[in-house]
Amino acid sequence: MVINASSLSYQALNKAVRSAGGECRIENCLGQRFIGAGLSDCRISIGGIPGNALGAYLNGASIQVDGNAQDAVGDTMNAGTIVVHGSVGDAAGYAMRGGTIYIRDDAGYRAGVHMKAYADRRPVMVIGGRAGSFLGEYQAGGIIVVLGLHPGPQPIVGNFPCTGMHGGKVFLRSACGDVLFPAQVTARPAAPEDLEEIRAELEAFGHLFGENPAELLNAPFTVVTPDSSTPYRQMYVAN
Repeated sequence: MVINASSLSYQALNKAVRSAGGECRIENCLGQRFIGAGLSDCRISIGGIPGNALGAYLNGASIQVDGNAQDAVGDTMNAGTIVVHGSVGDAAGYAMRGGTIYIRDDAGYRAGVHMKAYADRRPVMVIGGRAGSFLGEYQAGGIIVVLGLHPGPQPIVGNFPCTGMHGGKVFLRSACGDVLFPAQVTARPAAPEDLEEIRAELEAFGHLFGENPAELLNAPFTVVTPDSSTPYRQMYVAN
């Protein structure tokens, strides 16, 4: 089913998506919010620019965006896949607790803020370009990967990465000599066994966006984990 979103409010568009059943294509998307919120068994492809909270509370559905998306992509998603063939705004993966987000280009501020693992679910977000400041802020679980595939004058990540981090891992495809990390995390060169943790996700990223997974892995990576002595862990994690 094809839905022309050019004259639809976000309420009307979301009603049409839910009525479409298993699969739909949205054309002329113009910033409508909450597309796919809470959905499980469906596939959605989007032409245009979806608004805030794309795939919020996603529960197993698959969403693909031809270009860019706005803020809070995958807000509190539980399961499923979101693929963005462009860049995203701020707070992508906010409180994400399952599923996978693949972003071809850049992410704004606070990507992965409050990301957490939940039961047997481990969320993963792969960012092909660079990420803005406060990446992985208060991260409690899951994996964030930033590949830096579009080099420029700025570091692979902005200011204050992993502030308040108390769980999970961040992988940065860089030696990170120009990145200042907070005292409560450990940033070290990734070992081969570390990279095995993200091999499957990088193979999927390469398939989606035409990158060679072997070349993606054939570069220095920095892996960031919380320091076990950090007071943040005592505040947020039982035991």
